[in-house]
Amino acid sequence: MSERKQSDDEKASPSRPRTAPVTISDVQELVRRKDEIEAQIKAYYDVLEDQKGVGMNEPLVDIEGYPRADVDVYQVRTARHNIICLQNDHKALMKQVEEALHQLHARGKEKQARDAAEAQNEALSQGQGPSQGLSHSSPQPFAKVNSISPGSPASNSGLQVDDEIVEFGSVNAHNFQNLQNIGMVVQHSEGHPLNVTVLRRGERLQIRLVPVRWAGKGLLGCNIIPLQR
Repeated sequence: MSERKQSDDEKASPSRPRTAPVTISDVQELVRRKDEIEAQIKAYYDVLEDQKGVGMNEPLVDIEGYPRADVDVYQVRTARHNIICLQNDHKALMKQVEEALHQLHARGKEKQARDAAEAQNEALSQGQGPSQGLSHSSPQPFAKVNSISPGSPASNSGLQVDDEIVEFGSVNAHNFQNLQNIGMVVQHSEGHPLNVTVLRRGERLQIRLVPVRWAGKGLLGCNIIPLQR
């Protein structure tokens, strides 16, 4: 039995060992699977809609207790069953996405702390003050805010045009690939505070940004562009 269980565990995670660190690619794959499940759920709801608009709870028998003749009872029951199973899968997958994002964020914090400690040790070993040379190894900005809508979540948080982004949640210069990385963090942090570190006129600032739906477009109300290095 133990050998069988080990085989199932390996099958559940074929791409990497369970102890391997989570990467942005892993999160993107989870989101792709989430989108597939949502598409399947919609397809089964369409099946119910085609059956006289039968939903998840309408009775499938007539007043005399016989199966309804105006709908395909088997098809409706199958669609309902599949919707329930897929919704459970969707809930479990969203939990995996949340845990993966938290791991990415925590690992990014740890790496920044290690980089800062190494830079300080190097500066001290060379007879420099702790403040000299830290700027060369400190996390560098990777994107910039080029517009903000008045009254938006971004505006209310104190974010300003021309702020250079050093850290956006779990995304930093070390793992940033494209703007989709930021979009993914925003999508899965709706209603929850994000720590955003920016460089403003040479000063490093920490901003607490909460992505929410508002009167304008998107969850932030700002436009971010990558920095060309």
